Amino acid sequence: MAEEVTSVDDFDQIDFLRDRHIRFFQRCLQVLPERYSSYETSRLTIVFFALSGLDVLDALDAVDKPSLVEWIYSLQVVPTEDESNLWRCGFRGSSHIGVPYNTSTGPGSPHPYDSGHVAMTYTGLACLIILGDDLSRVNKKACLAGLKSLQLEDGSFYAVPEGSENDMRFVYCAACVCYMLDDWSGIDCKKAVDYIRRSMSYDSGIGQGAGLESHGGSTFCAIATLCLMGKLEEMFSERELNRIRRWCILRQQDGFHGRPNKPVDTCYSFWVGATLELLDVFQYTNFEKNRNYILSTQDSLVGGFAKWPDSHPDPLHTYFGICGLSLMGEAGLRRVHPALNVSDRALQCLQQLHQTWREGCT
Repeated sequence: MAEEVTSVDDFDQIDFLRDRHIRFFQRCLQVLPERYSSYETSRLTIVFFALSGLDVLDALDAVDKPSLVEWIYSLQVVPTEDESNLWRCGFRGSSHIGVPYNTSTGPGSPHPYDSGHVAMTYTGLACLIILGDDLSRVNKKACLAGLKSLQLEDGSFYAVPEGSENDMRFVYCAACVCYMLDDWSGIDCKKAVDYIRRSMSYDSGIGQGAGLESHGGSTFCAIATLCLMGKLEEMFSERELNRIRRWCILRQQDGFHGRPNKPVDTCYSFWVGATLELLDVFQYTNFEKNRNYILSTQDSLVGGFAKWPDSHPDPLHTYFGICGLSLMGEAGLRRVHPALNVSDRALQCLQQLHQTWREGCT
């Protein structure tokens, strides 16, 4: 019987098809298959996966940055003259309700059902930062007012003012928006932190809300939110943090899954991997097995990564697969900031903006 090949040297023979993944993301910015039509309302998120993916691949040069910046600003829901729609402001996901293309930040006549979406506001701001924009046309007051209107009494957030699911995903998006705008007035931080605290489950993972099942995605959202707020050690004791670390480490099989007894999935190499990185224990996972699983979902013909091997690649799993590889130090990839989920290069641009804003206030 042949001996199983498990050495790092043999493992490194698996090729990461960088150029094919670059072309995959470039296609995502130009044309998408018909099966993506149901994602029209969240097109901005797909653009984020493609742009941030190209950034991590160090391949933004071929992107038409000015046109993308203008398109993103056209999705900003701006206040009317009387500011009666301030609570609805932010960024929408696309022009799906027929709002005219308009990059102006001045007063307009909004569609009666037009409103921002907390996840689209996060991805829209992140895209602008990745593209090198200075955010000068972002109406910060309106974005923060719209954000504040989405928070519920229990500390969680709706996605849109009309009401929606309210869970840990949108708490994280709200924290990212405040972090990027360098202004935490859009969140009642105490309520949000209390919501995170109540969402810790009996097994020390964190669910989407109180009493809900622990999940790799919501555990990331909770830990990343606390890190962005600078409240991780304040919220959890070292003993509790060790229990969270243990729960996350147990999510590795070869790659990672999001819940016990669920199949491994490419995206959790980031969700769980980034959580472990934020908790300073990612280095204790098995990089070889993780990389091997991620690359097993790589499409060698058209590029991209899928959820599972022998499945269709998609922008989300391609982006998070590449981010998972970045966390492990894959050659040729920019480092990803594990809490904000953008490249370290983009984060440095944001920090320079923050410094400029603060100097302007003094």
